[in-house]
Amino acid sequence: MASPKTAKDILAMLKSEKIEAVDFRFIDFLGTWQHFTYPTPEIDDDVFEKGLGFDASSIRGWQAINESDMLIKPVPETAFIDPFFAAKTLVLICDIQDPVTGKDYSRDPRNIAHKAEKYLKASGLGDIAYFGPEAEFFIFDDIRFGQGTNYGYYYIDSDEGIWNSGREECLDASGSSHNTGYKIRHKEGYFPVPPADSLQDIRSDMMLTLIKMGVRCEKQHHEVATAGQSELGIRFAPLVECADALLKYKYGIKQVAKKYGKTVTFMPKPLFQDNGSGMHTHISIWKGGKNTFAGGEYAGLSKTALFAIGGIIKHAPSLLAFCTPTTNSFRRLVPGFEAPVNLAYSSRNRSAAIRIPMYSESANAKRLEFRCPDPTCNPYLAFPAMLMACIDGIQNKIDPGKPLDKDIYELPPEELAKVPHTPGSLKDVLAALEKDHEYLLKGDVFTQDVVDTWIEYKTKTEVNPMALRPHPYEYHMYFDA
Repeated sequence: MASPKTAKDILAMLKSEKIEAVDFRFIDFLGTWQHFTYPTPEIDDDVFEKGLGFDASSIRGWQAINESDMLIKPVPETAFIDPFFAAKTLVLICDIQDPVTGKDYSRDPRNIAHKAEKYLKASGLGDIAYFGPEAEFFIFDDIRFGQGTNYGYYYIDSDEGIWNSGREECLDASGSSHNTGYKIRHKEGYFPVPPADSLQDIRSDMMLTLIKMGVRCEKQHHEVATAGQSELGIRFAPLVECADALLKYKYGIKQVAKKYGKTVTFMPKPLFQDNGSGMHTHISIWKGGKNTFAGGEYAGLSKTALFAIGGIIKHAPSLLAFCTPTTNSFRRLVPGFEAPVNLAYSSRNRSAAIRIPMYSESANAKRLEFRCPDPTCNPYLAFPAMLMACIDGIQNKIDPGKPLDKDIYELPPEELAKVPHTPGSLKDVLAALEKDHEYLLKGDVFTQDVVDTWIEYKTKTEVNPMALRPHPYEYHMYFDA
């Protein structure tokens, strides 16, 4: 049957597809899917009209226990059949409402994403903001970690990791130990064919599974780093739709990996001495069916697009509080290495934080690529924040300066010193957000409560705990002091 659009369509689908259960999913404050499941006979019109009540007191970043009753409102057009559950299960992504006021909950990230789309239309600058994220990840064979008063460690392993080039490996039925030697060297994972690329079949399974889940997946390939760094390309989409697709992407990839006895992480920097995982994000704003970012200026952009770039560069320090929102994010964003830390723009140039792709001269293809974000972000907060920075740049005609069409990594120190760069820690970007967030409050897209809660939560649960713990490498440097 056609994709469901209404509650009536969903109820018909439950019968026609012989659905056994319905899984209701929503997004917590940090961007992780949460869910609960009902048997199909319990689903009727009231579920869609009145919603389902649940206890939200344990949801990260949400209201206190004395105000914890919430309503979940399923969105029919988000329906898809989960390919991993034993019972045939229909998934519905949901919005959250306050049961007392009946209003959309201000700390529901999907509500913030909806408000960003509405604000764009109200501004008159566009009808649709398209986003295209490139979320990289690692596929590992083993991960162990622990933390206590007197210890702290992690251990990662991957069959294709270069550190296993000398390992005795048991690969045949007789039990003979041998090593084929097909291990990917550091920074040489882009794009060798099998047998060096040992994950082709897994990634193809991921790609085809995502397509079954309704995600327009365009490609799959190995990424630069050793030890299974990978990426699947998903097609650009309007803001909320794209955020929904990214949650499906992360869920589907992890589930397929689990099926193969492997594990996936979207951590930006799980390995020392090799590339981290970013989420380069493509952005364009359209109005009346036309791309407002296309024009006769630099690299085929419009003045509108250049002003949008100006907005991102101006607000980048605070923007990263939502786009690179973990302490691990800043193991990737380190000046002096090949990381997108330089707040400049350029065509084709991957050493700048904002790149203008030049694959096509078509006006429809014109867009900017913001290279700082990473896949630990909550897309329902990061995408709206990026859009609000673009809108602020356009409204205030913020000049991005001249493009920097050089390999910034190779600039002499005196020239490099003139190029602004991203802050160096989660603490720094949270401080920047505290000072610079008025652009996010326009149209009530973000509220002051959301900004304050984000800063408080991140400081209390991530910044401070990390600051209190000795790092394992400190023992190497200081134990004999």
